[in-house]
Amino acid sequence: MSYDVREAVGQDDRDACFAVRREVFVVEQGVPRELEYDAYDETAVHLLAVRADGVPLGTGRLLLGADAVDKTGADASVGSLGRLAVAGAARGLGVGAALVRGIEEAARERGLTAVDLHAQTHALGFYERLGYVAYGPEFPDAGMPHRAMRRAL
Repeated sequence: MSYDVREAVGQDDRDACFAVRREVFVVEQGVPRELEYDAYDETAVHLLAVRADGVPLGTGRLLLGADAVDKTGADASVGSLGRLAVAGAARGLGVGAALVRGIEEAARERGLTAVDLHAQTHALGFYERLGYVAYGPEFPDAGMPHRAMRRAL
């Protein structure tokens, strides 16, 4: 399957990002809608994986600066990767890894030195294969166990 990963531009792209997140987090995982969407969505860099025919396959976002410091140990040179979601029909095709690499590139372009994320514990292996290292204790987020992870760029 052919697809592109790009920064979301305009309302249609943002709507596509939010539709994938709704499918994965709200519908599949039962995350309350009011927890899934937050004020950071306004300032984040959103990435979108989209099939050649325009069907959205996945999304993720990058928080920068003041928006990221609570998630990165107050280090403004570190971005925060979050809300990584791949539509069920697109799993196993490399979309998630392509989105992570796209977010890392967006972070590099903005002068960041590392990317942090809060991984659901069942996804630790996925991120470890991409070079992320877990640190700190397990913690709950939206009722699911998570671990903090970081990758230097």
